[in-house]
Amino acid sequence: MIGAALRLRSEERGVATIELALLAPMLAVLTIGVVDISNAFGRKLALEQATQRAVEKVMQTTVDDTVESVIKAEAAAQAGISEDNVTVTYQLECNQVVQSDYEASCPSGQKEARYLMVTATDRYTPMFSLHFSAINADGTYHLTATSGLRTQ
Repeated sequence: MIGAALRLRSEERGVATIELALLAPMLAVLTIGVVDISNAFGRKLALEQATQRAVEKVMQTTVDDTVESVIKAEAAAQAGISEDNVTVTYQLECNQVVQSDYEASCPSGQKEARYLMVTATDRYTPMFSLHFSAINADGTYHLTATSGLRTQ
């Protein structure tokens, strides 16, 4: 009986299977995390491309609509989001300091720069219910993409 127990103790068959069984849950969680992060990153890139495309649309506006409405419509259509999630802002900088009034002029001798900024926001819901870092209370990741164009 003792001899059989010693032979069983020195037996190595099946060790790899047991090791795989111990590591499989960790590998599964790692794979799930990589898939979710990849999908979220892809969604963020789509938002960025939509805002950049909308900025390019500035030169193609028509007299029928305002610049803002054309940009909002273009960004929303490209990103598959509502126009309410797209913001168009104008920014004036005097010597690289943001001013509160876009319509104002910089004092003489200061460098003036005017920008058109397009910001799109969206939410990404993970495919799996595992909660990784930076998830919000509503179970989603909030994504924001901003593109700008210097107009002067």
